[in-house]
Amino acid sequence: MTREAVTVGDVDVPAVGLGTWRLRGDDCRRAVETALELGYRHVDTAQAYDNERQVGTAIEGSSVDREDVFLTTKLDGGNRSREAVHRSVDRSLDRLDTDYLDLLLIHWPNGRPPFSPVRLPGATPLSETLAAMADLVADGRVRRIGVSNVGVRGLDEARSLSDVPIFANQVGFNPYLERRNLLSYCRRHDVLLTAYSPLCHGGVLDDEVLAAVGRTYGKTAAQVAIRWVVQHEGVRAIPKATGRDHLRANLDVFDFELTEAEMERIRRPSKLRALAAAARSRLSG
Repeated sequence: MTREAVTVGDVDVPAVGLGTWRLRGDDCRRAVETALELGYRHVDTAQAYDNERQVGTAIEGSSVDREDVFLTTKLDGGNRSREAVHRSVDRSLDRLDTDYLDLLLIHWPNGRPPFSPVRLPGATPLSETLAAMADLVADGRVRRIGVSNVGVRGLDEARSLSDVPIFANQVGFNPYLERRNLLSYCRRHDVLLTAYSPLCHGGVLDDEVLAAVGRTYGKTAAQVAIRWVVQHEGVRAIPKATGRDHLRANLDVFDFELTEAEMERIRRPSKLRALAAAARSRLSG
């Protein structure tokens, strides 16, 4: 009934994938195994998540062919020089037990630690990091590159400095944080917007507007939030889940379609609400 993939250039990417932030050890391995069994074909990890080995073990042990899984990882903050990019990606490939990455992202803006607007002095130039990533594309270790946690200005800078196309930008995106200007830019330049925290760190679960819309379709508030995200052209979602029921529910969002009026009703930009949810998430960790 509705699209289950997002097309960028000539590449189809699953519209819903599995995020693995804060998943560790056997919990991570089991979640990825279950997700693949249920039909997920995109898995997102990062060097900083300390779970690449578990993700790789799950994919290797699955009946799903590696070529059918869109696998993303991200460069840690200290791996930005040319040498560090090459070295760290080789280690990621070893941990993930694969010969190539479908997508490699710069996790945070160069020289800028998470949750800080301040750029640190002496940071590796973005041009050097992107050149190293282009090397990896040229030799086949990486198929596509992108960025994460940047707005229009940061994405435009990366595109202007990169010798290979910037395929994706991964950012927080949910009914309280829509980023219309960024999405418009991504659409104009054929850049995939990957939405992490589509459930706003659980903040949507008790949202009465989402619940009311969901009752129309026999869906939960969380399913409506994910549907709202992926119904945006050029956007895919990577919600995190561990239990089989939640994993199945997060993927079960393609048998209904929200009306334009419902899309607008659900959209309630609230930076305060989004920031509060993110702060609760960090404190609980």
